[in-house]
Amino acid sequence: MALTTPPIAPKKPHSITHHGITVTDDYAWLRDPGYPEVDDPAVLAHLNAENAWFETRMADQQGRIDTLFKEMRARIKEADKSVPQKDGDYLYWIEFEEGAEYKKWWRRPVAGGPDELILDEVALAEGKEYFRLGAISVSMDGKLLAWSVDDNGSERFTARIKNLETGEILPDEIPETLSSLVWVAGDRGIVYSRANEQWRTDNARLHWLGQPNESDVELYHEDDDGFRVGSSLSANEQWLIISTSDHETSEVRLVPAADPLAHPVLVRARETGVEYDVDLHEDTLFIHANDTHENFRLATAHLSHPGEWTTLIEGSDDFYLTGFDLFRDFYVTEGRVRGLDRIEVRYYDDPARIEPITFAETTYSAGVGDNPEWAVTALRLSYESMVSPASVLEYDVATRQLTTLKVQEIPSGYDPSLYTTERLEIAARDGTMIPVSIVYRKDRAAGGPLHLYGYGAYGIAIDPGFSTTRLSLVDRGFAYAIAHIRGGDDLGRAWYKAGKLERRTNTFHDFVDVARGLIARGYTQAGRISISGGSAGGELMGAVINSDPDLWGAVVAHVPFVDVLHTMLDPELPLTPGEWPEWGNPIEDKAAFELIRSYSPYDQVKPQAYPPLLVTAGLNDPRVTYWEPAKWVARLREVKTDGNELLLKTNMGAGHGGKSGRFESLKETAEEFAFILWQLGVGE
Repeated sequence: MALTTPPIAPKKPHSITHHGITVTDDYAWLRDPGYPEVDDPAVLAHLNAENAWFETRMADQQGRIDTLFKEMRARIKEADKSVPQKDGDYLYWIEFEEGAEYKKWWRRPVAGGPDELILDEVALAEGKEYFRLGAISVSMDGKLLAWSVDDNGSERFTARIKNLETGEILPDEIPETLSSLVWVAGDRGIVYSRANEQWRTDNARLHWLGQPNESDVELYHEDDDGFRVGSSLSANEQWLIISTSDHETSEVRLVPAADPLAHPVLVRARETGVEYDVDLHEDTLFIHANDTHENFRLATAHLSHPGEWTTLIEGSDDFYLTGFDLFRDFYVTEGRVRGLDRIEVRYYDDPARIEPITFAETTYSAGVGDNPEWAVTALRLSYESMVSPASVLEYDVATRQLTTLKVQEIPSGYDPSLYTTERLEIAARDGTMIPVSIVYRKDRAAGGPLHLYGYGAYGIAIDPGFSTTRLSLVDRGFAYAIAHIRGGDDLGRAWYKAGKLERRTNTFHDFVDVARGLIARGYTQAGRISISGGSAGGELMGAVINSDPDLWGAVVAHVPFVDVLHTMLDPELPLTPGEWPEWGNPIEDKAAFELIRSYSPYDQVKPQAYPPLLVTAGLNDPRVTYWEPAKWVARLREVKTDGNELLLKTNMGAGHGGKSGRFESLKETAEEFAFILWQLGVGE
């Protein structure tokens, strides 16, 4: 029988008091006390009821969903493969077969020989509601393969090892990993990090092949609850790099890869606010650090004195140095100038020789791709723009020539000449100019519907890249815009800092002011704007519908981080201690408590009309726990004064990223777009 009313969560009085301030939370009971196990009957009943309401309300949209899904799928080349890349004695590539949700990993000897299937994700995922490959790593001699799998969305991976010569799966099985898998000691051991009970990687561990896990050696243990540990190999594969960091401070140790039990070399002791990462060329350390400039410098040091850094590339207000890659005969720097990607080839023996790689379009996203070998003469690059499909390029370092190896194929057809993209600047209320990337059809009617996307946290830039799914809105008359708001590092580290901690509200204001600016310039109208964001971007959605509900015609909040105050008050949650440098510590700091409470979407829900809202959650999500969106929707149902749609869909077998599989995930995008079109009254 179809439901006629939405589920109403019962209120159960609950409150907390900090700094003399009492905060009520009548829906705290939606957090299962046995989490991460969720088996409380009342909790599950409520989530299932919300899912049933979602299905009921979206039932009439099924035809639209099917249409959207079919056109999105038709833009994907189902039988597809990557450009083979040489690594040692083999060429490696991945393939999707017709109709397959997951890919297969292949290789072929450079000297000639048959293709070898080294990992079959399709077979591994068979019968599983959720499947995600974590790490994958071939041993240095090419004879062994290590990989890890998460089959429920909890992001706790189990690692296995395969003998590629015989096809045998070795008995070694390492559970609860959350890391890369790094081969060391002549391929006799693997370095990994294990997630502890709080889903924190506070360790780097060495597993000897063929030995029980109980004999694994802890190479490093991190005592600070806010820090996470990760391991990698240097570009020349001579050194194991063990890094530990939070959102603003890092520390690196080096261990010979051939002798992982050797005493580690500390590069430089942690200093609050100083972030750095390291690689090596012969006996010289290259250090990417923000100790002298917030936009990072590149420094060098001799291995014998790793903490004595000499500047190679000065930090700059104009050039944001985001990273570097070392190769035998040259190195590459990556960064951004006014938000636009820049890649430069540089030389060890001639610091003044700088060769920028140039691209034709005025706005694009480009980066260094997969280049696994130390001695290379050509670089793999990735490139795309809002109108140009993703491409794999090869850059010949000697001739400085770019060659296109592959362009994303769109089987149903795509004509870039029908579309145009712009890079705008719109003034925020404090006068700061906010970049906006926008794409639309040239025949679009002025003032039509517009979709605005934003994130704005953790210093994560949102690149102006290509999307085949986005075309389903753009081809229906939408403009699609990305607001490069403060909180991301689109314009450098200062841009990030201007949207965190005590300046967090800049992020929300920027998004609203971009929307108003787009209206003022005639791109759209108030109430004709759909918006979306996920995780911290979901927090953004919650904040702007509290502050400016009349602007938005439809809102989609994916796994939204909306219960900011209660999460930051709970140090037992997986991410909380590591998040304090980003949001503030409301346990110890009354000002942080009051500020977070003032914008936390859940705490600021009030009696007013809210726009139509679709919210998603993942029952196994360790990043934004399922009860945050569930509590938020419950409180909205209680106090909002309108009759607009409010839907919550919880993936009961998935986590932070929603459903796995390239087509299953498309179905969720089709649902999202169908909701937007429905609420904005845009027909087929």
